[in-house]
Amino acid sequence: MLFFLACVALLIFGYLTYGILVEKIFGIEPKRQTPCMTREDGVDYIAMPTWKVFFIQLLDIAGLGPIFGPILGALYGPSALLWIVIGCIFGGAVHDYFSGMLSIRSGGKSIPEVVGDIMGMPARQIMRIFSVVLLLLVGVVFILGPAKLLSDLTGVNVQILVGCIFLYYFLATILPIDQIIGRLYPIFGALLIFMTVGIMAGLVYHGYEILPNLDFATNTHPGGKAIWPLLFITLSCGAISGFHSTQSPLMARCIKNENNGRAVFYGAMIMEGVIALIWATVGLSFYTGPDAMSAVIASGSPAAVVNEACNTLLGPVGGFLAIVGVVILPISSGDTAFRSTRLIIAETFRMDQSKSTKRLIIALPLFAIAFLITQMDFNIIWRYFGWSNQMLSMMGLWCAALYLAKKDKFHWICSLPATFMTAVNVAFILQAEIGFNLPATPSNIASAGVAIAVFVFFLITAKPDSATIDQFEFE
Repeated sequence: MLFFLACVALLIFGYLTYGILVEKIFGIEPKRQTPCMTREDGVDYIAMPTWKVFFIQLLDIAGLGPIFGPILGALYGPSALLWIVIGCIFGGAVHDYFSGMLSIRSGGKSIPEVVGDIMGMPARQIMRIFSVVLLLLVGVVFILGPAKLLSDLTGVNVQILVGCIFLYYFLATILPIDQIIGRLYPIFGALLIFMTVGIMAGLVYHGYEILPNLDFATNTHPGGKAIWPLLFITLSCGAISGFHSTQSPLMARCIKNENNGRAVFYGAMIMEGVIALIWATVGLSFYTGPDAMSAVIASGSPAAVVNEACNTLLGPVGGFLAIVGVVILPISSGDTAFRSTRLIIAETFRMDQSKSTKRLIIALPLFAIAFLITQMDFNIIWRYFGWSNQMLSMMGLWCAALYLAKKDKFHWICSLPATFMTAVNVAFILQAEIGFNLPATPSNIASAGVAIAVFVFFLITAKPDSATIDQFEFE
């Protein structure tokens, strides 16, 4: 229990110390007008209270990822906890902060446009492709996942529930952000807090030994899967996730002052880290060992672990409410995933979104494609989601590092985690079945070589360029 509490304390301490350092290096301008003031349109650019912006940001980024990811990560052993704490403070929260703040500085642009303005047209096109593909996969995963959980809970046919969730997503995608998302998310946030606190309290109340295994040197995965690089792909949300860079601009369009950026962007990621810690701890404490949990996962998905843990630890009523909270998490990310996709496509083709007909022109074919993807195998979708997700996080960090370098600021807070994520992504695609399926040793050596080469190239080519940044910040 003490180790769990220490991990939570480190996340909070990271927010209060490293978060302030990141904010200082970025250089906020409290008197600068934000996009909700300069581009208010009554649909996507709307000023909202900071507490509401925080909750929407948290629920946007905290889908199934910080629940399913840590459960699957717990199969590798307690090293998952270390990755959550270190990755969240020095990687994920930094990534999310710069994704949001750079969007604010660019007038509320989506992440592909931000990256393109700083890194050039090739990077813009790559980010457009990865962002749209990732968001479609996220939207589909966050339709199928909650639909299956609700089906287990209510007995209603999965396809009927998929249709209901599709309808909600469609409305949340095309209506002004304050009409559905702005009204429902505070309620969703209360359920999220209940679920998060309740499941941990249930472990303690029922006398489970919290984190009985703290042998960080041993990989406990029943399938013998290597920690490097698989843990860092599997456990993304809660540590670092590229999906978040597509979500932060949604709130960059609603935040009133740059002063609030650390609380909204860095702070929401820290809170997601706490959620991930709790679910990783459930995985490491609720079952007698990784084999027992793996058997439950094999019977369906990590949703089976959620269902069993919630009902056992919180009883029928508490379990029901906790599972509802778990269902709401992906739904509250799926709706904004489709909304973000609409905005990225609109920016790509320069389509004004203030009129509902223009929003429908994008949304209708978008949801038709998403429906076709739902017919694919869930496990295949999740595999591609994991790698494309971390590719996006890598690009986001390199973009932030280049921005700082061009402003002649301390880029290391972004360039070092970007280098690490480069090695993770290269190693994964070289070793994975969906990639080149090469042996581990040469793949790991190659990934280290590529990461170092990219880092050296960055150091050589990234020079101060105030003219480019001034143009970016005043568009």
